[in-house]
Amino acid sequence: MQVVVIEDHRAPVVAHMVWYKVGAADEPAGKSGIAHFLEHLMFKGTPTVASGQFSKIVARNGGRDNAFTSYDYTGYFQNVAKDKLDLVMGMEADRMVNLVLTVEDVKTERDVVLEERRSRTDNSPAAQLREAMSAAQYMAHPYGIPVIGWKHEIEALNHADALAFYKRYYAPNNAILVVAGDVDAEVVIALAEKHFGPLARTGTPPRSRPQEPPQLAARRVIFKDARVSQADWRRGYLAPTRSAGEVKHAVPLSLFADLLGGGTTSLLYRELVVKQKLAANAGAYYSSTGLDQGRFMLYATPSPGVSLAKLEMAMEQALAAALKDGFTAKALERSRTGLLAAAVYARDNLFTSPRIFGDALTSGLSVAQVEAWPDDVRGVSMEQVMAAGRAVLDMRHSVTGLLMPEDGEGK
Repeated sequence: MQVVVIEDHRAPVVAHMVWYKVGAADEPAGKSGIAHFLEHLMFKGTPTVASGQFSKIVARNGGRDNAFTSYDYTGYFQNVAKDKLDLVMGMEADRMVNLVLTVEDVKTERDVVLEERRSRTDNSPAAQLREAMSAAQYMAHPYGIPVIGWKHEIEALNHADALAFYKRYYAPNNAILVVAGDVDAEVVIALAEKHFGPLARTGTPPRSRPQEPPQLAARRVIFKDARVSQADWRRGYLAPTRSAGEVKHAVPLSLFADLLGGGTTSLLYRELVVKQKLAANAGAYYSSTGLDQGRFMLYATPSPGVSLAKLEMAMEQALAAALKDGFTAKALERSRTGLLAAAVYARDNLFTSPRIFGDALTSGLSVAQVEAWPDDVRGVSMEQVMAAGRAVLDMRHSVTGLLMPEDGEGK
């Protein structure tokens, strides 16, 4: 088990996190949603902690807890007073290997997950468009499968599936412990050895995933629904991360995304919202972390009376101008300063800082690479920013999504 300690002695509190190097993209074929499903089931209990009592014990001790699942990891955390670290670490180690599940537990929680899918995805046309775009972008790689899973596959998940996934992936040698707050590294390591040291290791399989074939043509998804009152436009491009693809473009691409669409001073916002008044909102976003290739995203919402076709044409023109003419040196320095400031603020937050490390370490990066981020950003030139943007914003590698009323023209 890798242990990361972030000492911060400003207040007598700690953030305790266990990250498993398994996520939705590691699921067996036909078992989509099992990683997220198991996250729910991890609160069901052990021989020493009764079902449903885990969070209540944390709360009684003045803390809070939760969990989350992504494509590349599953994480569990507790924020508690420093003198409760021993307690929560022991509880986390306990459920790492001693989870007790009944058939009824699985049935009940499966219904909870299905309701979560209904409320967050099936009842939201915008979420359904995003899901369809991901499936179109990744035709082979499991990033195209929703983290929560496909409805028909969630319905088929059973007790045996949950236990098999748990026993295969939940073990100290497949986990990362991140503790931040008013602690000393030596104390944390001693506690980790006390609680996790005696636990059995597993022969965790390598993270071997189906890889995406080269995308040779642009793809388009049109989602019409009677519930849609506001049309929307989105586009995703396959993009490298700091762990996969043309990794040299990852850090420059973060700056390119900010320059292009990172807020009200960005090119897309100024051009489409302020100047042409064709959009109520417009922007871009990109994450440089991911075990495999990710996406660079664009979005825009048309102003009243503006068709999606007209908005898309203006977007294409703005993109072409950005890729041809680039940005000013002043704009680049403003974006660089903004990214560096955001990194400082994030690392200064007791609860955000361990998430940065956990996300990175489960996505193929090292502690040294996390620490090097500010220097990497400082070292990016305008030439590298533009090279990254021109390499990634290739229409042949894109999926464009349109959300519109069932009987409308996208106005």
